[in-house]
Amino acid sequence: MIPEFEKATGHKVSAAWSSTPDVQKRIAAGEAADLVILGDSGTEELIKQGKLAPGSRANFAKSGIGVAVRAGAPRPDISSADAVKRSVLAAKSVAYSAGASGIYLVSMFQKLGISDQVKAKTAAVKPGEPVGEVVARGDAEIGFNQLSELIRVTGIQILGPLPAEIQNITLYSGGIHTATKEADGATALVKFLTAPAAAPIIKKHGLEPG
Repeated sequence: MIPEFEKATGHKVSAAWSSTPDVQKRIAAGEAADLVILGDSGTEELIKQGKLAPGSRANFAKSGIGVAVRAGAPRPDISSADAVKRSVLAAKSVAYSAGASGIYLVSMFQKLGISDQVKAKTAAVKPGEPVGEVVARGDAEIGFNQLSELIRVTGIQILGPLPAEIQNITLYSGGIHTATKEADGATALVKFLTAPAAAPIIKKHGLEPG
């Protein structure tokens, strides 16, 4: 969508990608960006800190958590919360991100009563690294991440979303930095990303419009 925006408006965009906790930490520490997009809890906190302009707040997309295994591997059952629990316990290694989905998954494993077992076999995932890549190279037998993150990785098979009873939907929102010197460009980008014409592209990549 960025090239289309640049072509339509003449504005140039430089994007830096990372996890919600990392983005929140960097902006809170004083790093500046004209437009900041992250998990909704991070957006609210940055508004409270005066880093993002409250009136610029916008919702961009929603994403659920999916489950994946390596391409060609047996497909474990994830049809219910109990099935997910059994599949995770049976797996030799588990991977999940350090981002918004990972924060939720830690609490989900606790509620399922398998937190200690998961900790003992959690595969390392670097900040910003797609969980799907960890699964694809065989470092994790089963992986959990936003569907939008899994859908773009080759070498894995997506089993589907988490069952509704334990699913968690992350809202990605954001706002314009209070110190921006490119308010017009940032405002135009927000309008472009939230326009009805953006919806088909958002859905194509495993997300729902915000």
